[in-house]
Amino acid sequence: MQSSQYSLGSIPAHSRHSSRSTYPSFLSVHDTLLLQLNCAWRGLADSFRWDRAVSAVAYDAELRANVFKSMMLNSLSLTSIYTFDFLLQPLVRDQQKWLHRNVGWFYQLLWLFPVVSVSLYLNSSWCTTIARRTYTIQHGNRALAQQTGSTYTGMLTAIATSAYRAVMVFTSVVVSFALGYIPYVGPVIGFLFLCWVDSYYCFEFLWIARGMSLSRRIRYLEERWAYYLAFGLPSASLCTFGSGLANAALFALIFPAFIIMAMYASPVPVDPYSPVNNTTKSRNTSDHTDTIKHPSPFVPIRIPVFAIVLFINDAIVKVLSVRGHSTGRNRAFSDATENAEEGTMEMNTFSSLSQPTRRFKINSRKRD
Repeated sequence: MQSSQYSLGSIPAHSRHSSRSTYPSFLSVHDTLLLQLNCAWRGLADSFRWDRAVSAVAYDAELRANVFKSMMLNSLSLTSIYTFDFLLQPLVRDQQKWLHRNVGWFYQLLWLFPVVSVSLYLNSSWCTTIARRTYTIQHGNRALAQQTGSTYTGMLTAIATSAYRAVMVFTSVVVSFALGYIPYVGPVIGFLFLCWVDSYYCFEFLWIARGMSLSRRIRYLEERWAYYLAFGLPSASLCTFGSGLANAALFALIFPAFIIMAMYASPVPVDPYSPVNNTTKSRNTSDHTDTIKHPSPFVPIRIPVFAIVLFINDAIVKVLSVRGHSTGRNRAFSDATENAEEGTMEMNTFSSLSQPTRRFKINSRKRD
């Protein structure tokens, strides 16, 4: 008798429908993979929009001047590198005299390394100017002024951000080379990682201008891994066949164009956790309801691409930081690196062991 009270027929139809509607709806594995392939195709298409870069450079004189300077200096670096690789090195390879054997070292020391170093340094400054100008053309001076400060605090924050960026670039390059030594799958994994790294630095200027913190930038890329993998594919492919210096100079040569294309790109999906909203009609009513379709649990929404890089950066920042006593507060993963990037440092006053650690915040306002 009691079991009949809880039979399916005794439950009202509207209650069964309400319970069913609250249960999450998932896409199939096939549909989720097709969705990721579509995102990858969008990323690849955005990375080939050279017409946007050309039109932006042709439209603005300041943008054109900085791109021209970057192209000229990086072309000089690339020509110097190829001159050594294909001309000088084969000529002096089998020479017996000491001077002839070491002419390559003199060329590298007195010309090649200084030119490449100056080129990379100036290219970093010019690319920042190119990104700022492109962002200003799109959104106006007021939008950029809200994100950048001309005060002493803003200057120190910019210095801290630049220093942390250099550490992250170095760590990413080291991880990319280390992945290549994994047997069998190492070269493929290293190349895929390089695609994501290239995409990150192409979009980094845009994310910083929007006020996104380090954790938000990393999460934004990792949750749209298919799009950014495809966006970084062309630049990574161009910069993997030559020597290390040649690849760096070639990437510096094409980097301004990819920054401009990243400014005009539209990464997808907009919401990785609900990429598809299907409008369905209820059986009992004529009203339209939105059914949220989540990706299949068997296809990852977020891939921790930069987990190793953040772990190494966290260790480097902890080693370089001057720490006092423990504050009794547990830090989340990569908090130290994010504080370093945003200009927050902990310093020991060294005055007395009984005094607590003082914290000097260069930028006390969190952006995230």
